[in-house]
Amino acid sequence: MKLVIQRVKHAEVKVDGKTTGKIDEGFLVLLGVSNDDTEEIADKFAKKLINLRVFKDENDKMNKSIKDINGSLLIVSQFTLYADCSHGNRPSFINAGSPDKANELYEYFKEKCKEYDVPVESGIFGADMKVELLNDGPVTILLDENIL
Repeated sequence: MKLVIQRVKHAEVKVDGKTTGKIDEGFLVLLGVSNDDTEEIADKFAKKLINLRVFKDENDKMNKSIKDINGSLLIVSQFTLYADCSHGNRPSFINAGSPDKANELYEYFKEKCKEYDVPVESGIFGADMKVELLNDGPVTILLDENIL
């Protein structure tokens, strides 16, 4: 599993010109799933995401979590996080999870995040999505298998 987390002032995702998810302050999360991922791995990633302390406190230090600021999550599936560009110039996506497995874990991950009482919005799995955001900082963090 891979997560690209962007601290945002606001973010929105549209499919066919219609908004499917929109948040104010919080995280835009691009989520990639591999065939080796499990619900247990998703649980660990969700816990880490919710507890990341990258929002500013009263002393202008990154010390608050998304829950501390009453922020929201916008979670977007992103199989291209598993692009392998090591051979030639056309990426291979062989390491990305199969669509059925990836969608199952994407839906599971969203529900797991909701269990932490954080509002969750999302894109549509497999759709051609247009994402707009105002990155705050900018702060962008990559979580991958190194957190396990």
